[in-house]
Amino acid sequence: MLENGHARWPGAAARGLSPPGGAWYDARMSGPRTLAATAALAAVLAGAPGCFLFHRGAGTGRPDAATAAGEIALHVTNHNYLDVVIYVLHDGQATRVGTVTGSSSLLLFIPARLLGIGHDLQLVGDPIGSPDFARTETLIIQPGQYIEWTLETDLRRSSVGVY
Repeated sequence: MLENGHARWPGAAARGLSPPGGAWYDARMSGPRTLAATAALAAVLAGAPGCFLFHRGAGTGRPDAATAAGEIALHVTNHNYLDVVIYVLHDGQATRVGTVTGSSSLLLFIPARLLGIGHDLQLVGDPIGSPDFARTETLIIQPGQYIEWTLETDLRRSSVGVY
């Protein structure tokens, strides 16, 4: 059914909600709002390529060795369908370093200050919406090395390597 040019959906009036999309669904809309929306879309599309130019180390097989002086590269491949929050366990505390979206990979950089006294750390992956977790054994990291961590669908089968 149509009501004032919009499709009516159950309970919308009772909840005080407007139709999906609000005025954007009105075919008669024109004028300054349309021009402003078009200009905003053009600005976003014009700036998007710059985001890819300055992405550090994405797509390369091995992280840049120059980053090893002040930070440790951590490449996480998440085969799990849930987003996973990554923590570094060091000196008796946990520090969040990032979130890896489900079924994707991400290159994170861990500050060297998070290394323990003996250059050791552990990684913990905590999936959002699940009681499961992944945890590595204690990793000893030397200058110039990087970490590759693969999180599997069953987090108990995850694997880690230091290179």
